[in-house]
Amino acid sequence: MGAGHAHALYVHEHSAIHNMAPEVKLVATFLFVIAVAVTPRQAIWAFAVYASLLALITLVSRVKPGFLVVRLAAVVPFVLFALLIPFVAGGETVEVLGLTVSREGLWGAWNVLAKATLGAGASILLAATTEISEMLRGMSILKVPPALTAIAMFMVRYLVLVSGELARMRTAMTARGYDPRWLWQAKPLAASAGALFIRSYERGERVHAAMVARGFTGEMPDLGGRRGSRSDWIRAAGLVAVAVTVASFALVFS
Repeated sequence: MGAGHAHALYVHEHSAIHNMAPEVKLVATFLFVIAVAVTPRQAIWAFAVYASLLALITLVSRVKPGFLVVRLAAVVPFVLFALLIPFVAGGETVEVLGLTVSREGLWGAWNVLAKATLGAGASILLAATTEISEMLRGMSILKVPPALTAIAMFMVRYLVLVSGELARMRTAMTARGYDPRWLWQAKPLAASAGALFIRSYERGERVHAAMVARGFTGEMPDLGGRRGSRSDWIRAAGLVAVAVTVASFALVFS
């Protein structure tokens, strides 16, 4: 993973969040998502506090709110699913905007919508403030199994390569006057997909052979880098402590 492979979610800034060690941000994000997940759905105030924490981190990290909102489109399938729950769930019914819906379904829809949005927002902020290479290094520092780290690294790298190869194949087809858009034109696309798979597989074998020839043993070398300082852990612990405290109060009093 070279430094030139910045991913589309990363926002190049020099904020306090960007400068934090990757392992600190990974732990903080994981604990925040756990706190959100265990919060009872009735504790609406708790979700408001979580949203405020994300807004504060967005402000400190200098990530534009529009950037975050656009990337939250990833939760649209969950939103669509959540909108169906009030109409298919059973139990007591209530009338909302002239529609008769399930009260339990409304709570279920709120639960899915709130937790999916907050979890996705935290993940997007993590990706926006941490380069992939740094994130993988943080995983190694946290003693994530090397096989998983290597798989994640190669997956990200080859997604870029395969996407580029697919774009070149599509350009070549268009340059030859063929631009399939309909279902009955799927045969050439299927043939292209097969060729792309074979090329990717062969490239993977060549890359693996080259790495083994250079002494690769299944674990990527540690190229060094900044480790989490005491101040990093203290700042992250403060944010996580707020989330955990809110989740605890919500569990006890809801």
